[in-house]
Amino acid sequence: MSGRMIAVVGASGVGKDSVMAGMVAADPSLRMVRRVITRAADAGGEDFTPASLEEFEDIVAQGGFWLHWAAHGLRYGIPVAVGDELHAGGWVLVNLSRGVLAEAQALTKGLVVLELTASADVLAERLSARGRETKAGVAARLKRADFALPAGLHQVHRIDNSGPFDQTVAAALTRLHPERA
Repeated sequence: MSGRMIAVVGASGVGKDSVMAGMVAADPSLRMVRRVITRAADAGGEDFTPASLEEFEDIVAQGGFWLHWAAHGLRYGIPVAVGDELHAGGWVLVNLSRGVLAEAQALTKGLVVLELTASADVLAERLSARGRETKAGVAARLKRADFALPAGLHQVHRIDNSGPFDQTVAAALTRLHPERA
């Protein structure tokens, strides 16, 4: 496997999908993986493939996911085709749960983790602005903001996304391609 999986992780509202889109815009050799989520198609937010719980379980049973997990009352899956891209040498950006990073590292030689962070005030503002959660839901997500990464990860880069977006994207790309800095 000569490709590279770049797992972008962080608390809800930290800007993972926005940063990933900015990275792809700045470096078209990167490809953003579209997740399958048991969320209504009109829920807004990230670009995802919606699935009912039954559809999701059918995909699991057919071996259609590279990785899959449950979080926040939803199921998330990364299509198995990502493995083909990695074997072909592609560099893929994947919005992953911090809880599946050890499994991702076991499956993917050379996994790189970009851990995005932001201040509590910034997270609260972003979560409230997206309008998907109640105040109690926002509070619950903020409680998980400091969820620790699993031990034993080989390549982790922590980037603060509290400031200007362009600086965050540039910092992320520099971590992936230090020779270009």
